[in-house]
Amino acid sequence: MPGRRPRERCDGGATAVAHPNIALIKYWGKRDERLFLPWTDSLSMTLDIFPTTTRVRLDAAAGQDTVTLDGVPAYGQTLRRVTAFLGLVRERAGLRQRAVVQSRNTVPTGAGLASSAGGFAALAVAAAAAYGLGLDARGLSRLARRGSGSASRSVFGGFALWHAGDAAGTDAEADLASYAEPVPTAGLDAALVVAVLDAGPKEVSSRAAMRRTVATSPLYRPWARSSGEDLAEMRAALLRGDLPAVGEIAERNALGMHATMLAARPAVRYLSPATLTVLDSVLQLRREGVAAYATMDAGPNVKVLCARADAQRVAGVVRAAAPGRAVHIAGPGPGARLTGGDR
Repeated sequence: MPGRRPRERCDGGATAVAHPNIALIKYWGKRDERLFLPWTDSLSMTLDIFPTTTRVRLDAAAGQDTVTLDGVPAYGQTLRRVTAFLGLVRERAGLRQRAVVQSRNTVPTGAGLASSAGGFAALAVAAAAAYGLGLDARGLSRLARRGSGSASRSVFGGFALWHAGDAAGTDAEADLASYAEPVPTAGLDAALVVAVLDAGPKEVSSRAAMRRTVATSPLYRPWARSSGEDLAEMRAALLRGDLPAVGEIAERNALGMHATMLAARPAVRYLSPATLTVLDSVLQLRREGVAAYATMDAGPNVKVLCARADAQRVAGVVRAAAPGRAVHIAGPGPGARLTGGDR
């Protein structure tokens, strides 16, 4: 089977770490919610901040999976998502043992900062090792996708492209065709300034907002078509090392995505007054000659793409525009990886 290596189960458990990623060409909307297949390709930058560390250990005596997040037992939808994912891993491994999962997350959950991307990438890498799946990076990307679509990209460091795959064909063929892979760049010394304007859970979850947007927004399909054009231009700009072009494309793609949500019925509005104030400060930076460009995911928080040399100045302007809010500087980060495991 593609994406497999020789099995070697970590009988004593396995620990993995992964980081969130921020999409510069957005993923918004699934064509298949069971297989987590998107309507469009997307492209992201994995960050070097906010890691998630997850340990998975098999317990032959347990009657059910045990999941703790930041030392607190998981419950509700979070527990259901993790146990369903572990069930998929068990099915592929041909094993029945339940798992003990312990995860530490340093990114605010549910606030549009891609917490699920790093979380499920770390879980995929640790669970695949613990159950002995023997997957290569592409196989791990496919597996992580089944927990959270954007997690497919966090398997890789730097810039990564998630292929939506072909809508035709069988489920197995569609599953194989949808994975992330690294994107080459040339001399792009980029940074992302992350403004956490609201770290609380969203009133409308990303999953619910995607469904509503795809089903009801008259702007969704035109945006999806234009997103493909944005992706082609973005890849060319990355190969040139053209940061202003990368930023311009990222900003228009994100604003277009939010426009599709505002046109949904009823509208989904994530942008807050503080968001708009920060966006205005980014425009002012450009008027002053600083190549700074904003992007936003499903939430009010703003990420500003800029050159690493300008990051401190950009962060200072953003802090002034959003006093009292946390502002972080991130660079391109590493891919998901095992950090420990007893064999």
